[in-house]
Amino acid sequence: VAWTYRTGDAEAGNHSTIQCNPIIANGIMYVTSPKLKLIALNPATGKEIWKFDPFNGAQSSGVNRGVTYWESGSEKRIYFSAGPYLYALNATDGTLSTGFGAGGKIDLREGLLREASKLNVTSTSPGIIYKDLIIQGTALSDGWDAPPGFIRAYDVKTGKTVWTFHTIPQPGEPGYDTWSENAYQEVGGVNNWCGMSVDDKRGIVFIPTGSASFDFYGGNRKGKNLYANCLLAIEAATGKLIWHYQLVHHDIWDYDLPAPPNLLTVSQNGKQVDAVAQVTKMGMVFVFNRESGEPIFPIEERPVPASDILGEEVWTTQPFPTKPLPLVRHKFTEDDVTDISPESRAYVLNKIKGAKMGSIYMPHSIEGTVQFPGTRGGAEWGGAAVDPTKAILYVNTNEIPLLIKMRQIDAAGRDLFLTDVGRRVYTLNNCTACHGGDRAGTNVYPSLVNLSKTRSEKQVASLLKTGKGQMPAFPNLTDDDMQALMAFLFDKKDLRNKKALPVDDAAKKYRFVHDGWNLLNDQAGYPGVKPPWGTLNAVDLNSGDILWKVPLGEYPELIAKGLPPTGTQSLGGPAATAGGLIFIAGTRDEYFRAFDKDSGEILWRYKLPATGTATPSVYQVDGKQFVVIAAGGGGKLGTPSSDAYVAFSLKE
Repeated sequence: VAWTYRTGDAEAGNHSTIQCNPIIANGIMYVTSPKLKLIALNPATGKEIWKFDPFNGAQSSGVNRGVTYWESGSEKRIYFSAGPYLYALNATDGTLSTGFGAGGKIDLREGLLREASKLNVTSTSPGIIYKDLIIQGTALSDGWDAPPGFIRAYDVKTGKTVWTFHTIPQPGEPGYDTWSENAYQEVGGVNNWCGMSVDDKRGIVFIPTGSASFDFYGGNRKGKNLYANCLLAIEAATGKLIWHYQLVHHDIWDYDLPAPPNLLTVSQNGKQVDAVAQVTKMGMVFVFNRESGEPIFPIEERPVPASDILGEEVWTTQPFPTKPLPLVRHKFTEDDVTDISPESRAYVLNKIKGAKMGSIYMPHSIEGTVQFPGTRGGAEWGGAAVDPTKAILYVNTNEIPLLIKMRQIDAAGRDLFLTDVGRRVYTLNNCTACHGGDRAGTNVYPSLVNLSKTRSEKQVASLLKTGKGQMPAFPNLTDDDMQALMAFLFDKKDLRNKKALPVDDAAKKYRFVHDGWNLLNDQAGYPGVKPPWGTLNAVDLNSGDILWKVPLGEYPELIAKGLPPTGTQSLGGPAATAGGLIFIAGTRDEYFRAFDKDSGEILWRYKLPATGTATPSVYQVDGKQFVVIAAGGGGKLGTPSSDAYVAFSLKE
C-alpha cells in the first residue's frame, strides 16, 4: 500500500458506496465520494488538494462513476455530475467555471420535451469529450414516469446545447414506426446511463442505450422500439446517426446495454480492422466494424418464446452472435438448481414451484419466471478491458438468477381508499424494485413495514423530495400523490379518497409491474444456481475464441466446507497492463486481485477495507507505477460501506 485516503462521508451500515474510476491529469487525481463530493488528490501521496461539495452539506443521493477532463491552452476544467446538474470546475483549484451554463452548471432535466421540474434525471457516468463538445448521457428512473433519455452535446465552454439525438424518435424521424403511434409522448428511458466511447480520428462517438421504460412490460410500446438497447455510432460533431445495431428487440427483461464499448483493432483474413466491441448483461460480446457497423462475426436472429401477459407482444426473434460464444449460461431448468447442499437444492426447488423457466428470453409471467443470467449480468457497468496489442478482451461476468412475478394494476387512480391509491403510487414509481411489493426490503434495502416506529411522516416526505444515498428523489410526486403514498406507507386504511369516481372496467387503463428485482437465493443467501456465480474471462477477438475462464471471488465459509471456489457477484471492471496483469476488485469477499492475463492465474491479492465496487486506475508518477481502487463497499452487494481510496505500488 502506497497510501490510503478517506473521504469521511460514508453512511453507516451498507447504504452508501463508491463506484468512481479515478482519472489523473497534469499531476492531479480526481475522485468522488459516497456523498458525491469531488476531490482532487496528490496521486503520489494521497494528500487532499481541494474538495467541492455540490450540495453544500445538504442531504445527497445517487452514485458517480467518474469525471471528465478538458483543456485548451491554459484553461483546464473538470466536468462532474451530481443530482440533476452537470458542473464545470477549474481543474487546478476546484472553483466553478462561471462561464459554463448558469454560474458553472447546466440542468440535465431541460430539453427532454417534458416538464423539467417534475423529472428524475441524473448522470451516474461521466460524459465524453470530442474537440470542444462534451457529449452527455443521463440516468433515469425505471418506473412508468421515466422521461426520455435523449443524448445531448454541449459546448464545452458555454454549456449551450449543440445537438440532441432523440433516442425515442419523434414523428417524422427514422425509427418512429418501430413504436406504437403515440408511445413517444408517454414512454421514457432509452438512455445512455453507462458512458460511451469516442474515435477521435474518425469523429465517431459510440453510444450504448438502455431499455425503454417500464422495463418489464411493453404492451404500450409495441414494435422493435428503436433506439432502445442499441449500439449507436453517431457523428460526434453533429449528432447525425451513422449506423446502429439493436442488441435486444422490444426489451422486457431490463437487458439494457451496461457498459461503454471497447475500441480495438482485430485481425481478420490477414487485414487489420478497427472494431468496436460491446459486452452485454446477457453475457454476449458483439463486435462490429467501426465505420460500417458490419458484424465482425455473424449474428443470427433466433426465435424466442411468446408472452401470455395481457397486451404484451414479444418480438419473435433476438440476435445471437455466433462468436464469441456466450460467457454465461443461457438456460435455467431444475437441473441447473444449486447443489451446494441438499438443503439448498430443496429450498430453491420449492421456491420455484409453478414458475416458468428455460431460455434466456423467457417472458415474465403472473406465476413467476426465473430470469437467468438476470439483470446483474453477464457483464455489468464496470465493462471490459482490452490488450490492444493482441486484441484480447477481459471481462468479469455474473450468473445470478432472479425470480420475478408480474401483476396487473389499474392506472386510473380512482380507488375508494387513499391507501389503494398510495399502493399504486408506490408501485408505479418502482419502489417495489428495492423495497419489494410487500415492503419487506432486502439485505441491501431497508424494510418499510411498521415504518411509523422508525420514521415520522415529515421525515419520509423530506426523504422523498431530496433522496439520500442510493435512494433517488421523486420530484414528480404531486401533493395528492404524496398524501396517498403516506396513507399507504403508514397504514392509514380508513382514509377515503375524495376524488374516487365510478368507472367502467372496460374504460380502465391497465399496466403491469413486477414485484422487484428479487434474487433467487437459497436459505443462506447464496445464488440458487449451480456455481460458478462469477467469473473472469479472456476472449480473443481476432478469432472469437474464449481463451480462459476462472472463478472470480470466493465465499471462505464454502471453501472451508470443501467446495471449490464458486465466484461471487462482482461490480466494477478490470484494468489490463502492458506488464501482463489484470487488476480487478468488485467481489463480495473484499479482495483486490492481480491475474496473469495469459493464463488467468491469481498472482496477488489484498484484503481491502471494504468491497471495491469500482474500476481501478493504473498510473505513473516520476517513473513509479501505481494502481488505485475505490473501496466504498455497500451498493447492490449489500456489504459494509466505507470511504477509502487505496493506492498500491511495487516495492522499491
